Amino acid sequence: MLIDFFYTLRKAEVPVTVKELLTLLEALKSGVVFASIDDFYLLSRLCLVKDEKYFDRFDQAFGFYFKGLDDLKIFPDDAIPSDWLRSEFFKDLSAEEKAAIEKLGGLDKLLNTLNERLKDQHERHAGGNKWIGTGGTSPFGHSGYNPEGIRIGGESRHKRAVKVWEKREFKNLDDSVELGTRNLKVALRKLRQFARTGSADELDLKGTIKSTAENAGLLDIKMVPERHNAAKVLLFLDIGGSMDPYIHLCEQLFSAARSEFKHLEYFYFHNCVYEHVWKDNRRRFDNKLSTLDVLNTYGSDYRVIFIGDAAMSPYELLSPYGSVEHMNEETGQVWLQRIIDTWGKAIWLNPVDAGYWKYTQTTDMISKQLAGHMYPLTLEGLENAIKYLSK
Repeated sequence: MLIDFFYTLRKAEVPVTVKELLTLLEALKSGVVFASIDDFYLLSRLCLVKDEKYFDRFDQAFGFYFKGLDDLKIFPDDAIPSDWLRSEFFKDLSAEEKAAIEKLGGLDKLLNTLNERLKDQHERHAGGNKWIGTGGTSPFGHSGYNPEGIRIGGESRHKRAVKVWEKREFKNLDDSVELGTRNLKVALRKLRQFARTGSADELDLKGTIKSTAENAGLLDIKMVPERHNAAKVLLFLDIGGSMDPYIHLCEQLFSAARSEFKHLEYFYFHNCVYEHVWKDNRRRFDNKLSTLDVLNTYGSDYRVIFIGDAAMSPYELLSPYGSVEHMNEETGQVWLQRIIDTWGKAIWLNPVDAGYWKYTQTTDMISKQLAGHMYPLTLEGLENAIKYLSK
């Protein structure tokens, strides 16, 4: 059975190996779990998945193989319009009415009937006994009653569903979706460059053993400075306008970066960097920082990360006085090039889906100016960006 499960995971593009399968078999032989599909799910995921970005694929493959419900050909995520599952009332049934409702007759019958309903239903239903909907006695939907059905959406009321179709628990960990703070921290962590600085207040175990052995067995304790992340980052964040829909995501990235990097400096700009940036959006017009001062303050060992959608009028990038907010004497492209020339390693993280970049002229131009180092703000995109900065 597990051989077929192994190949199902491979078909789902989860990079499992024979060694990991043998680890799972050994754990099962040792009785780590017994007679619980939930415990087996956790154990198999622990043994077979080595990177959390594959959790969603594993979840889909596991559900398809062991439950049969997650087969996307039978029941894709968008097969049921959300409007069909909007609950407007709860139907209270008497004990006699509940007893009169018959079961369809087993899981296979439920799944086959659900497949038929998906083919035949074309509109929203509520309060009925057949179609996918809410508030009735149909075995498919939620907020109603059936002695044996499949709950789709909603919340459990009677605890009678034999299957529950909901969004997968780990969907947000797939490498094609936007990130949460924890995911961001994991990705940013790969930019770490450890160095020992400060006073020697941490035990050097290896050095102590070696020194003690060389000292004829007499204890000779060696201390070393604590290791710190020495990576240095300059973070430039586009704020306002078309970036408003991405405020929460930028807040998450900012929080993750501040917790991961001891040497982090951040600055705000709007659409494009010009002769001024700022650190406080509430005082952006009366407490500006000279971009030239920034260029002359931080050493060449810093890495630069821009966050923005790179979408603006071409004038804002290419023309003097093209800024929407002030009369800039030099173009945004000139200022971007100064930053690139000063620090060398610079990337641009774009929260907009990469499929839309080609429709915005300035997005393409900025990407080319950065030698193609514009990356989508997804787990995979951020990992590729950090990999480049780490070289």
